[in-house]
Amino acid sequence: MAKTPDQSQIRRKKIDAMREQEARARKRNKNLAVSLTVIGVFIVLLAAVLVVNRLSGPETAVVAAGKAQYVRADSHKLSVAPDGKVTLVEFLDFECEACRAAFPVVEDLRKQYAGKVTFVARHFPLPGHFNAERAARAVEASARQGKFEAMYQRMYETQTQRGEKRVPADDVFRGLAKSLGLDMTAWEKAYNAPETLERINKDVADGKALGMTGTPTFFLNGRRLQPESEADFKAAIDAALAS
Repeated sequence: MAKTPDQSQIRRKKIDAMREQEARARKRNKNLAVSLTVIGVFIVLLAAVLVVNRLSGPETAVVAAGKAQYVRADSHKLSVAPDGKVTLVEFLDFECEACRAAFPVVEDLRKQYAGKVTFVARHFPLPGHFNAERAARAVEASARQGKFEAMYQRMYETQTQRGEKRVPADDVFRGLAKSLGLDMTAWEKAYNAPETLERINKDVADGKALGMTGTPTFFLNGRRLQPESEADFKAAIDAALAS
């Protein structure tokens, strides 16, 4: 005949069952916390990408001095719309984490609005970013050989490798230029040329004239954008196209 379990055995089994249930609950809570953390990081990153510089002035502050301040004849155009009806300008810093986060959003918009919107990239290296000016010079030197966009992309793709480091990144930028197959003698000359820095400072002067102090800052047909999502970007562009 099977032995009937005593009360202590029954209690132990109940306690063991409760502990096992608590362990499963803790595991579920831990997984949920990890998931929420990942979601939170994503939301913060998206905010950094899309909540552009909220500076002084109204949300749709018109560029007072006209188109010449936000797009000039020598401004770098990543994509061109034949009708020239809609232009999105970004003032950027290649050492700015928010600009790097905005980069894939801009690339996605370029694909969606190919042939419909002109996308312009302008320099605004911030003094607090140790290699920002060097990065801008490296991109400008590459532009002299028709490789502005290629170096622009490389800068963002490699930013985390040098970000926040307060040591000169000249050799890193030379390496990027070599990887693009550029004439390094010509690139080196342009990288160190005073006129290259003058070209960058012209963009900076325009940005400051528009009241900028940070990056990224976007202008759509001369009006500052302050979108909080990619959908806001698209809504503004669609409205400009429809007007």
